[in-house]
Amino acid sequence: MSKKWYKEMSVYQIWTRSFCDSNGDGIGDLPGVYSKLDYIQSLGVDGIWFSPIYPTPNADYGYDISDYKNINPEFGTLDDFKKILDSAHERRMKVFMDLVINHTSDEHEWFKESCKSVDNPYHDYYIWRKGKGKNPPNNWLSAFEGGAWEYNENLDEYYLHVFAKKQPDLNMDNPKVREEVKSIIRFWLDMGVDGFREDVINFISKEPGLPNGFPLPVATGVEHYKYGPHLEEYLDEFRAVQNEYDCFVIGEGPMTSLKDAVKLCSEGPNQKLDMLISFDHMNANCFMTDWIKTPFSLRKLKSTLTKWQNAMKGIGWNCLYIENHDHPRIIERYGSLKYRVESAKSLAAMYLFLCGTPFIYQGQEIGMTNIRMNSVSDYKDVMTFNNYKLFKKLGFSDKRFLDLSFQANRENSRTPVQWNDSENAGFTTGTPWFNVNDNYKEINVEAEDKDPNSILNFYRKAIKFRKTHQVAIYGEYNEYDKKSKKLYVYERVLGDEKMLIICSFAEDGEKFTAPEGYDLNKGELVLSNYELNPVFDNSFITRPYECRVYYFPGKTAESEG
Repeated sequence: MSKKWYKEMSVYQIWTRSFCDSNGDGIGDLPGVYSKLDYIQSLGVDGIWFSPIYPTPNADYGYDISDYKNINPEFGTLDDFKKILDSAHERRMKVFMDLVINHTSDEHEWFKESCKSVDNPYHDYYIWRKGKGKNPPNNWLSAFEGGAWEYNENLDEYYLHVFAKKQPDLNMDNPKVREEVKSIIRFWLDMGVDGFREDVINFISKEPGLPNGFPLPVATGVEHYKYGPHLEEYLDEFRAVQNEYDCFVIGEGPMTSLKDAVKLCSEGPNQKLDMLISFDHMNANCFMTDWIKTPFSLRKLKSTLTKWQNAMKGIGWNCLYIENHDHPRIIERYGSLKYRVESAKSLAAMYLFLCGTPFIYQGQEIGMTNIRMNSVSDYKDVMTFNNYKLFKKLGFSDKRFLDLSFQANRENSRTPVQWNDSENAGFTTGTPWFNVNDNYKEINVEAEDKDPNSILNFYRKAIKFRKTHQVAIYGEYNEYDKKSKKLYVYERVLGDEKMLIICSFAEDGEKFTAPEGYDLNKGELVLSNYELNPVFDNSFITRPYECRVYYFPGKTAESEG
């Protein structure tokens, strides 16, 4: 496996609107981010990924872009961004942008022009079709709100939107659109940005003829665009530009099969992406979507992670994450509120030492939790309101919907970051744009920074260990105790250097015996979430959500040290 800088970094994701507000208007902004660069650096991360910070009408909070070459005025200016970019680079941290090119906002100048006339040169920038009688061109459904087609009376045509109606899909089959994308890529890379996270990038090529899809409750038609016929060709075009720079490219790939992910990420001259954001491991307590809940299954989580680890072994690279802006917080999902600190640490150890590049989402490093709302009107997101309509049709009361939303809603991850125990958690001196979680008095950065045993300091130690030990980056992955419903155990091996990671996902105790070839008393316990219990006969009984990370340096590492 070749060594590359993006494999050795850890990345911090910022959803700017909820990060830190500098001017008291209740909305997080770039000067707020700038004020926290020392904090971000203190985590030990090597890069920052910004969720979209471009001008937007906020139909999907930034994922509906109205200008690709500017900054959302709510967040600041291009000069504010350049200041962060320069300061991050001085701190030896990379900066990555979100590149959203499957769709734009309907308030983008391209779309406004496309609506003027079928002869307008921008009309073919989007996917317009005549209806079938009084019906849309096909039966596709959007992921956010009903049908995937919106009628324009002036043109007597429909435009396609596989997300919100204010997010019309670009027609990537038009070479002019692809040239526009390349121009956007060059604009940011020339400024000094170090790469991109490419949003739903596997959706950009649609099947010719746009045939009807297999009927599903949501996203009918997805089989006709989740890996379209020209996807690889268009990614090659964009990669040719990106390869002119020392650039990192990660793609988000909803519903992408493991086989296709390997095709896209295999290293070599035809590599399309450096890694892919997979959703598979986020389905260990749900079916297809966070909103269809199932009991948490550790075996399902382990088998999925192991499958991706093995598939990329020696040929590609994994993206590692357990939280981002599109999912509820992880503690309620795979951990325990009763054992919030212990389970947060165990989840951190579980994923940070897998083979791949870890991403940490804002607030995850202090164990932020889901928020319970008193009213549906307290929510802000188009997906929430679409799901509300859907579940009301299924007979859900408001109370039942709010209970489900507490577990399933992606807005749980979008509450303001809890910086301290002052009013509004130190996020803003004004009225916050979205509710602050009531638990900010106990859960905040300032309190955890002072506590050597906090979740925050556990993340710092874990990230530092990964950065300073090649076995944690390039070591071979092997899983043990695969059938266990309570323990996730795996090793990383590089030459004679080894790590053994043991994570409990249960409240009750479970006897753990070290695998053959390991003597726990001879290993260095580099991370744990409890005071150490002695090991007898190479075994110990786990405590609730206990984790231990043992390191065995081997002769090579010892001599290097």
